[in-house]
Amino acid sequence: MTSDSRPARPQTILTVQETEWINPHTVRLIAGGPGYAAFQDKDATDKYVKIYFTRPELGLEPPYDMAALREVLPPEDLPTTRTYTVRWSDPAAQRLAIDFVVHGNEGLAGPWAVSATPGDRLVFGDPGGQYAPDPAAERHLFVGDDSAVPAIAAALEALPADAQGDVLLEVDGPEDCISLVKPEGLRVQWLYRDGAVPGTQPLLPEAVSRLEWQAEGTQIFAHGERGAMKSLRSIFKERGVTRDQLSLSAYWALGRDELRFQAEKREPVGVIAPV
Repeated sequence: MTSDSRPARPQTILTVQETEWINPHTVRLIAGGPGYAAFQDKDATDKYVKIYFTRPELGLEPPYDMAALREVLPPEDLPTTRTYTVRWSDPAAQRLAIDFVVHGNEGLAGPWAVSATPGDRLVFGDPGGQYAPDPAAERHLFVGDDSAVPAIAAALEALPADAQGDVLLEVDGPEDCISLVKPEGLRVQWLYRDGAVPGTQPLLPEAVSRLEWQAEGTQIFAHGERGAMKSLRSIFKERGVTRDQLSLSAYWALGRDELRFQAEKREPVGVIAPV
């Protein structure tokens, strides 16, 4: 129990085993070890975890008792979390993979992932996530930017072989395209920012508007930058998409760090109203 008598949130402690660049802006970390036994896996293809980052000079040891640490550390020294999709998990091998989008030295998690080496610790909480593709859906539509590629790739791998639909993915350029394991009936369009700042181009809403598709019988997964998701929400509403057909949320917001982005989810600016 923590010092305020609330149960501590479970934490999984793994060690980095391998790192791999899967495109010029994405590095994959594969982590595992005995700590995998504490990982409460789930069937959602969009499962995500909140990874803990600490200042090395403080020598904090996981699992982190956040309530106790708040009593003795200033806010700037507390462990910080960042949210990332679990690209895949392998219970038999007791390991999992997480893909990190890297924009130079920007941010916290990306630079950490670039410098990570085998033996480094990876600490995170139990996974969240709710979406899994419905094998009975007549058609699927996947829409996302770089941040959603891991979740969409996992969903494509979970589809039945006869699945039909479209996949719209926004990345910087052709060099960022990756090989996707998918049914033959899924058409993939890669949309390129061509050097524009992520989150500043209406590529995804425009592509969905151009696409010929019927709402009836279509299951939709759309995740990415908040402004783009709000625009997509309007398009889906106009097309007659119902709430039970749609998984729509923001993974990030232009000009916001993780802390501000998460806080704004409780404010009007951060709310993406249901269709």
